Amino acid sequence: IICDGTSNTQANAIVNSIQKTVSKSIKEKAWHIEGTDNAEWTLMDYVHVVVHVFQKHIREFYDIAGLWGAATIVKIAPTY
Repeated sequence: IICDGTSNTQANAIVNSIQKTVSKSIKEKAWHIEGTDNAEWTLMDYVHVVVHVFQKHIREFYDIAGLWGAATIVKIAPTY
């Protein structure tokens, strides 16, 4: 899963929301999380699913979605 926020605050809020939602709905915790110090690129490893939460400009710079050119892209509308 690849998503982005527009600031450190928003990226951290996304990470926190994912943690709470996953913990509440399926009682799982991430095996490993890194990148929360600066919140430019946070990686959340749930073993079978990996979540990348970027700040928008960092996501554009690294373009990891472009590396997965054959993958199916599913856009999910914000729910706020």
